[in-house]
Amino acid sequence: MMPTTATPADRRMILSTLWIFALFNYLYADFVTLMVSPATTQMAARMSEIAVLGLAILMETAVLMVVLARVLPHRQNRWCNIAAGILHTVFVASTIVRGVPPLYYIFFAAIEITCTGFIVWYAWSWRQAPLAA
Repeated sequence: MMPTTATPADRRMILSTLWIFALFNYLYADFVTLMVSPATTQMAARMSEIAVLGLAILMETAVLMVVLARVLPHRQNRWCNIAAGILHTVFVASTIVRGVPPLYYIFFAAIEITCTGFIVWYAWSWRQAPLAA
């Protein structure tokens, strides 16, 4: 009979895999945007170094969560996933409320928001099993 709850190791693997899934979606959405919109390349060339650094740090948090979700102790793992998930959810949501994004971008954003929203819920609902006596 299959267990109905995930073990801590299962939770870690699932969270790590969800971050990988989110990263692939971020990368592919950016790739399609660069293919479809030459204006995006021009806009990116005009970004300040600080803005580019900010975006690099944002993306690195997702990359880092792939590893941290597997190695951090329960409490830190939970809070890091919640914080990073909220950060990424808010960022992606903010990109679709500015202007009128193309349909493909809305599609990717919906997947990304769903994924990071699920990460937040999954980490929030993760309770540490009581220690055996």
